[in-house]
Amino acid sequence: MSETRNIIEVVMPLHLERTFHYLVPPALTTAALPGCRVLVPFRHRTLTAYILAIIPSSPHEKLKPIISVLDDTPLWTEGELEFFRWVASYYLHPLGDVIKTALPAGINLQSQKTSVDNSSLTGGKKIKYESFYLAVAGSEPSRNPGSKSSEILALIRENQELPASDLRRRFGQCSQQLKRLVELGVIRREERETYRDPFANQSVTSDLPRQLNQHQEAARVTFCAAVDSGRYAPFLLHGVTGSGKTEVYLQTIAHALELGGNALVLVPEISLTPQLVGRFRARFRDGIAVLHSGLSDGERYDEWRRIRRGQVRIVIGARSAIFAPLQKISIIVVDEEHEASFKQSEGLRYNARDLALVRGKMEGAVVLLGSATPQITTLHAVEQGRMALASLPSRVEDRPLPTVQTVVIKGNSAPLSPLLLTALEQTVANGEQALVFLNRRGFATTLVCGECGTPLSCPNCSVTLTYHRQRRQSLCHYCDYAVPAPCICPACSSPQMDEAGTGTERVEHELREHLPTARIIRMDSDTTSGKGGLNRLLDRMNDRSADILIGTQMITKGHDFPGVTLVGVLDAEASLNLPDFRSAERTFQILRQVFGRAGRGTQPGRVIVQTRNPDHYAVACAIAGDSNGFYQQEIAYRQEAGYPPYAHLATLSLNGNSETAVEQRSEATAHHLRRIKSELGLRIEILGPAPAPLYRLRGRYRRQILLKSPTRNDLRRLLNMWYQQRETGSSVREQVDIDPVDMM
Repeated sequence: MSETRNIIEVVMPLHLERTFHYLVPPALTTAALPGCRVLVPFRHRTLTAYILAIIPSSPHEKLKPIISVLDDTPLWTEGELEFFRWVASYYLHPLGDVIKTALPAGINLQSQKTSVDNSSLTGGKKIKYESFYLAVAGSEPSRNPGSKSSEILALIRENQELPASDLRRRFGQCSQQLKRLVELGVIRREERETYRDPFANQSVTSDLPRQLNQHQEAARVTFCAAVDSGRYAPFLLHGVTGSGKTEVYLQTIAHALELGGNALVLVPEISLTPQLVGRFRARFRDGIAVLHSGLSDGERYDEWRRIRRGQVRIVIGARSAIFAPLQKISIIVVDEEHEASFKQSEGLRYNARDLALVRGKMEGAVVLLGSATPQITTLHAVEQGRMALASLPSRVEDRPLPTVQTVVIKGNSAPLSPLLLTALEQTVANGEQALVFLNRRGFATTLVCGECGTPLSCPNCSVTLTYHRQRRQSLCHYCDYAVPAPCICPACSSPQMDEAGTGTERVEHELREHLPTARIIRMDSDTTSGKGGLNRLLDRMNDRSADILIGTQMITKGHDFPGVTLVGVLDAEASLNLPDFRSAERTFQILRQVFGRAGRGTQPGRVIVQTRNPDHYAVACAIAGDSNGFYQQEIAYRQEAGYPPYAHLATLSLNGNSETAVEQRSEATAHHLRRIKSELGLRIEILGPAPAPLYRLRGRYRRQILLKSPTRNDLRRLLNMWYQQRETGSSVREQVDIDPVDMM
């Protein structure tokens, strides 16, 4: 009689498509459950693997046994695994890498040829422990422990127990006194696992639900009824800037919590998280977790464990929070649903906004997509009846939308027009605040030789270097290549290098010269690096210790500064120059969003727009506040050109160190795709290969193939067939991007 073998199917957290089978030793049978990680031998290495299933048999006669089981309980549920499988299938990405993306960073062993410490794999070295001191009932010290010790003992008895950190904050260094009290038997010490608190030292004042206007109340009633139904229901909440979308979210989520459900809230940027989390903590206090890249690995791991253990009712985070292990989700909110940053640009190229709809359908949840400037595809889905619409056409308390003035710029004018400078001066004199928006950081766009006209370019990327005066460097914003500035011309060795173009650093410099007494701060990638850097700038706007905030696109995204009455926009049409079919849509969205930062308090708002192209329909409709007019013109262009929502897209990007190899491989790949298309009779347009707009990036040459199809099924059939037949082992990398957002 043959011995029964326990066999598991696993995937690796690597870029491997297939699954593997391993033998489970009898001693580990009860521990090796689906959803747990195991340590396995793999090609002369030791790796972490994820158990997908226990299987009755295997076609492989000789199976290697697993080394150990790394988890006491499964890391995901069957429903979450179904979601992971959907993501892997849709984005043509290995399942193991999808699971790796969904789990907290740093818990997987990638490669190990020697013995391993399992505590490092299970997160043991990330888990935080703290000493707690507890009063021993009925005990009295046999002799006087000293005045400081007596005070410590009295406080512990008053609270029954206290963590060592609280005692240190109150009494300073007190380890000797605590040790003595333990020896006297009047207190005892316990070591407990604790969570790192991302909200530490952040005080919150409780907040009550606010009175809703008729449009907010109508939206709330509709959403709450959908939550009551317990079925999947997608909505677009289309509200002008300052219309109170967040309050509608809060009151709808409160209703969902009362019914026993939980809530997932997605925001596009970590810059929006502090303000939104503050609103939620003021309303709900506890049971909130945050997930975003601004957390340390330890904080993120602790937040993930709190969610996994069911200690959290609301999760708020950036795009990766779509994978949060939250159970009983009854509502998912995607705030600022139009933002491109919901799309991951490397590795698993998922779109959290789209996956919110997928997960909502799997969970039977209500999904709210909120925006003042929704995507064209979202508005089209509403028009086609695939999504319901709730509108907030006016601001809270009927506050007026800001007035908009246009300044037409010609030639090489100064960055700040006289009209804008005068308005900024008046705003500061009135004790009000202002925003100045320019979506370009640095002091100058680049340095150009005054003799031969050659711009200073990056040797690794197809871009010019941006001049940063404060750093005294010219810097590539893609690969961080830098040269000292000033420098000599690399083409003719002339020392005369002239500044060309304007960045936020130059705007700050000029404003400080014109308004020397104004308190000016700048928000861009150069000033917000480092933990807490962004929050410090936001706090200065909120506590009114800053008068003028200069910034790039990050200042347009949902911030609520009641003191801002003036917004200045420089180079309004800059994003129209991008080689992307969405350039007009993004220009309209950016402008409407930044306009909406003005006049959100009790004082009316004013916007001054400096533009060289006021007649372009994206700029003109933004200035006029004509959302429907922009939609009608843009949707007509999309239909004529065959772009979403009238087509489904995928890009196949190829890159490598050899320009010739990339060119040859891209031509061969395009030929292969066209052959499959012909054999299967698919309705697909194959464009390219062509050089990517950023042809060279970080030293690698890049070419693209764009696939367009009126049906998603044809596109998937083509890519699946190519994926199965493609050559492997080449030095040229191939990357598929389903539903691309960044065409650069």
